[in-house]
This record gives sequence, C-alpha cells and structure tokens, in this order.
Amino acid sequence: MKEINITTRFSAFENIEELPNDVQLLMHEAVVVRKNAYAPYSKFRVGVALLLDNGKIVLGSNQENAAYPSGLCAERVAIFQAGAVYPKAKIIKMAISAASDNNTTAAPIPPCGACRQSIAEYEYKQELPIAIYFMGEIGAIYKSDSLKNLLPFMFDKNFL
Repeated sequence: MKEINITTRFSAFENIEELPNDVQLLMHEAVVVRKNAYAPYSKFRVGVALLLDNGKIVLGSNQENAAYPSGLCAERVAIFQAGAVYPKAKIIKMAISAASDNNTTAAPIPPCGACRQSIAEYEYKQELPIAIYFMGEIGAIYKSDSLKNLLPFMFDKNFL
C-alpha cells in the first residue's frame, strides 16, 4: 500500500475591507444578489459574482424548487449565464456569499460538490484557473487560486 498526501493552500482575509479593491466590488455584488435568491424551502441564500476577462460581471443567486433536484445553485446560475451570454469569455474571479434566514453564517461557505464539478469544467475549458473567494454572511473570506484546491481529484473529459 502507498499513502497519498494532498495539501491545499488558501488565503484567509478577516473581512471584505481586507480584500483587493476589485474583489471587494465583486463580493459586494455577490452580497446584493444573494438577497434575490429564491430559497423558500432551505432559507439558505447564496449570491455569486463572476469577473470575466472582458471586464463584465455576471451575477447569480440560488433558485429553489419544490422538486429539489429541479433547483439550481447560485454558482451554476452565474457560470451557465456567463457561458450563454459570453461564450468566448474566461472567468477570472468568483465571489460567493452565503447566508441563512435562520441563523448567522460566520464561517466561509464553499461551493457544493455539483458546483465544484461545474467550476472544474469551466477551468478545464478555458485552460485558466478561476480564483474563488467565499464567505458566509459575515466574517472571514477564503480564497482558493483554483478549483483544484477544493476538488483535487477532478473529473474531466480526459476520463471519457
């Protein structure tokens, strides 16, 4: 047997004001769009702002459905919107903010597994890592330089 150790590296910021100016703007956009989430079942709202290489910012919020699998997470709403409207643009940075209607989320909330796989697809497609900043409602923000930190054994088209 052989043991495999995987290490990842994240940057941690204490609050939004500590972020670079362009990321502060992106995170503020994520916080605003989070309030547009349609989350009557989970009461968990997520907002995402993407910065594209053409300078455009694309927003997304989670959209739930009584038939749970029919809803869509904020990350995928934003990514798929970017792919539909700006198919040749590359996603440079992603800001994610998550909050619960029931309690304060003070820890950074990363993307779910399905969203990680969707982000992985776009990193692979564009041959460029996506910087991912994520936070709860308040508190620290974590930055990953690439989805590979969150999903080290990525599944991509090379396996097909």
